[in-house]
Amino acid sequence: MRIAFAAQSLPSKGALVVGLDESGKLSASAADLDKKTGGAIRRAVAASRFKGKKGEIRDILAPPKLNNSRILIVGLGNPKDLSEADVEDVGGGVLAKLQESGEKDAGWLVDPLGKGGAMDLADFAAHLAFGAHLRSYSFDKYRTKDGNDKKPKLAKVSFLCDGAAAARRAYQDMDKVAAGVFLTRDLVSEPANVIFPASFAERAKTLTDLGLKVQVLGEKEMTKLGMGALLGVGQGSQHDSKILVMRWDGAPDAKGEDKRPVAFVGKGVTFDTGGISIKPAGGMEDMKWDMGGAGVVAGLMCALASRKAKVNVVGLCGLVENMPSGTAQRPGDVVTSMSGQTIEVINTDAEGRLVLADVLWYTQEKYNPRAIVDLATLTGAIIISLGHEHAGIFGNDDSLCEELTAAGKAVGEHVWRLPLGPEYDKQIDSPIADMKNVGSGRAGGSITAAQFLQRFIRNDTPWVHIDIAGVAWSSKDKPTVPKGGTGFGVRLLDRLVRDNYEPQ
Repeated sequence: MRIAFAAQSLPSKGALVVGLDESGKLSASAADLDKKTGGAIRRAVAASRFKGKKGEIRDILAPPKLNNSRILIVGLGNPKDLSEADVEDVGGGVLAKLQESGEKDAGWLVDPLGKGGAMDLADFAAHLAFGAHLRSYSFDKYRTKDGNDKKPKLAKVSFLCDGAAAARRAYQDMDKVAAGVFLTRDLVSEPANVIFPASFAERAKTLTDLGLKVQVLGEKEMTKLGMGALLGVGQGSQHDSKILVMRWDGAPDAKGEDKRPVAFVGKGVTFDTGGISIKPAGGMEDMKWDMGGAGVVAGLMCALASRKAKVNVVGLCGLVENMPSGTAQRPGDVVTSMSGQTIEVINTDAEGRLVLADVLWYTQEKYNPRAIVDLATLTGAIIISLGHEHAGIFGNDDSLCEELTAAGKAVGEHVWRLPLGPEYDKQIDSPIADMKNVGSGRAGGSITAAQFLQRFIRNDTPWVHIDIAGVAWSSKDKPTVPKGGTGFGVRLLDRLVRDNYEPQ
C-alpha cells in the first residue's frame, strides 16, 4: 500500500475521509463536502450517535452528487488531548475500515486541528499516515488458497492538506521506523522451520545494504570465550547457536562527545520446547516467537540505519533453539558463564536468562557501552502482573528507566517499572554453585529473573531489562497493530535513542 501526500483537492473517485472533533463543528473540508452533497454529512451525524469521539467512524455510502464511493467521517475527540499516539490510532482505525470495505483508493482531507490542538498540520498529517501504514501490515505469505475477495485491495491512501511537502518530510523518518517494525513482525511471525539461528543471522546480513556492520559468532568462538551458559541451552538442538552483532556508527565527529555505543541485547530463542523441562503441548506452537527480543533488536537496528541516526549503537542477539534430545542440558547441570560465575540449571525452561547472561557480559567486555537495554520474552509471570498492556522494566538506573517510560508514553508502547532488591536476589542463591536459574518458588518470577540478569551487569553500567512476554504477540487487532507479531519495542527504543542519545 502506498502512502502519498498532496495539496488539498477533492478526488474524483474512491473513498473520502474527513475528521470531525467532539465540538460538533464541521472542519472546512467537511463543511465543503456537506455543501456539495446537499447536507449529507450533517444528516448522517444528526441521524446517528456519532459524537466525534476519538476513533469513532461513520460511513456514508454512495454520497449524493459525488462520484466517490463513500465518505468516512472520523472522530478526533478533543484536539487539546490528542497525543501523537492518539493520532496514529485514528489513522490505523480508518485504514482498517477502508480495508474491510474493499476500497482501492482513498483521499483523506486533512484540516488543521481545532482550537488548542498541540500539533501543527504537517505533523498531524504525518502521524495519521504513520498509523495507517503500521496497520496495513499483513503476514499472509503461506496462505495459498485465499481468493481475491479475502485480500486487502487498498492500494493507495493520499493525505491531502496544505503544506503537503512539509508533511511528506515529517513522515520520512516514520516510514523508516515502520520498516523496522515490519521486519520485527516478519521475524516473529515466521515458523521455526524457517527462522532458526543461522537463518535469522542470514536475514540480518541483508541490513548491510543500509550501512550496518554485521558479524556472526559461531560455537567455536563462543567456546573460546567461555560462554557455557548460552551454549548449554542450544546443545540439544541440531541447529548451532549463534551470536549476531549489528553495529551502526552514526555519531557526528564532535570533540568532547561520548562515542561509546548504546547497546541493545535481544533474547533469540527461535523455538522453545522448554528442553528436558518440556512445556505442555497446548499452545507450544506459539514458542516460535520466543525470539521476540532478538527480533526487536534487528528491527531497531534497521530503523536506526535507515533514518541515519546520529548515534553509535550496537545490537546483539543470542540465537539458540531449546530442544530436548540425548545431548540436551539436564535439570541439575552446572554451567560456567563467560563471566566465570557458575549456574545450577534447575529448570531448562528458564533458558532465556542463560542466553542473555553471556551476551550481556560479552557486550560489556567488548564494547564498554554507555548503557544497555535488553529485551526478552522472558517470563509468563510478567503477563500475570501486567497483562498484555504494558511491558515490565527492571533496572539499576533511575534516569534510564524514566527515559524509557517517557518514550513509551510518547509512542503508545507502555512500560511499567517493577522492583529489584536483595531479598529477591537471595532467592536465586544455589547450595552448590554461585546461583541457580530460577527462584525459590513461583512468587515474583519476573523479578527473580531480572535479579539473575543483574548479576551479569557491572555496577557502573546503566542497564534496563524489558520483559516483553505479554506484548510481543497479540491475539486481537489493535488500531495500529493487526493481530499477530506486534513489533513492540522498535518504536519505543527508537524514541529513546532519538530523545536521549542523538544531538537535539
